[in-house]
Amino acid sequence: MKKIGLVLLAVLLLLGLTTAIVLPKLGLSATDLKANLQVATGMGAKLGCSARYVSGMTPDMIASDLASYSAATDLLSVDFDDASSKVEVSHVGLVPAMARYRQGFGRTLEIGDTSPLDQLIIPEVLTNSGWLSQDNSITLQAPVQSLLQDMLRMDNGAGLQTRALLVLHKGQLAGEAYAPDFDADSMLLGWSMGKSLTAMMLGHLEMLGEVSIQERRLFSEWLEDERAEISLENMLHMTSGLDFSEVYAPGSDATAMLFTTHSASDVAMASGLSHDPGQHFYYSSGTTNLLARLINDRLGGTQAAVNYLADSFLRPLGLRRMLLEVDPSGIFVSSSYVYASARDWASLGQLMLNEGTWGAQRLLTEDWVSRAQTPNNSTNDPAYGYQFWLNRGGPQLRWPALPVDAYAMRGNREQTVMIVPSANVVIVRLGWTAGTYPMAQRFAAILGALNHG
Repeated sequence: MKKIGLVLLAVLLLLGLTTAIVLPKLGLSATDLKANLQVATGMGAKLGCSARYVSGMTPDMIASDLASYSAATDLLSVDFDDASSKVEVSHVGLVPAMARYRQGFGRTLEIGDTSPLDQLIIPEVLTNSGWLSQDNSITLQAPVQSLLQDMLRMDNGAGLQTRALLVLHKGQLAGEAYAPDFDADSMLLGWSMGKSLTAMMLGHLEMLGEVSIQERRLFSEWLEDERAEISLENMLHMTSGLDFSEVYAPGSDATAMLFTTHSASDVAMASGLSHDPGQHFYYSSGTTNLLARLINDRLGGTQAAVNYLADSFLRPLGLRRMLLEVDPSGIFVSSSYVYASARDWASLGQLMLNEGTWGAQRLLTEDWVSRAQTPNNSTNDPAYGYQFWLNRGGPQLRWPALPVDAYAMRGNREQTVMIVPSANVVIVRLGWTAGTYPMAQRFAAILGALNHG
């Protein structure tokens, strides 16, 4: 990656000139330089390692993706060791960070003792090709396919970096388009779309009787204080009341959770209450990682959780190109770190559209799927279900151009799996948009093409 400016920054540091004037121009905060460097190197190592060894991206592509977050990433020294699948990152030799890729488990930042991860056994996921990996050319709808290709060209001509667009209609592949260097096998980061997968995993456990939606006293760390009253449904609704800061700034809860700690869930576990449970909606990645920890606890550890994911979702749904990464402590970072192909993301949406069934197999109860897309009872923002964003529920539709029953998995950089039950449609958009993507406008056009195809 680029090392331009390293000498300049070193001189500035020595002269004490990294003030509130200089640092903001580099995307840094003048208040806590060490925290800035820790986040920069941690992010570079984590995202760089996964992009290289999970998504198969080139160093130049990775550098461009990182630079979209902060100009300071241009100053990182990043070394890829392809022989050992490791990435080492530093900032003028300061605050080094390293991430390592383990086949079947993705990348993990090397923070603390990660040796137990080396003992994990990769479950055999699939022996067949998966339902969307067969020849689907006979199901493609020409108007939809043409529209997706036009959208992809328009998006990328405007610098929106759309990498995949895919449409399922009535359970069939109606169209898909990919940017250069990406295809149907590319495993792309879904960011917060992993939250919806986490909810689905808990929905399956509810069906098996392993959890109850109204149960409280979820963690031993909470038994002696007011957090004991937080219910599983509160957490799914993002109405736990926990005082976790979903602010992506150096030194914040969110950046510490993702880039500088051994246990992602420990950060939110230590949070106190700022609101009574069930009253106030506050979007929190920390809450989702606590849900991942609950899954781990109930199943009996990392190996059991990994096996559960494979047995309950990857195999039944034919998900050949999906990976849910673990943190250095061995717990899924399901708030953020799921990599999957557009087809596999679409399969999760289709399971919801099927009201929890897949062929002859039921993975979620019909009641759970209904509750997942029902507005919460918060006083400030009810348009959110069980880790799914809802069109309805608030004073206005979230996406007025789309049908009222639309709901979605959403992630940073405008990742989206949109589910529209009334149209029998799933739409997937994956990319790396640094600003705003015209999602509702694009998806409304796709629905129009289906209606007139």
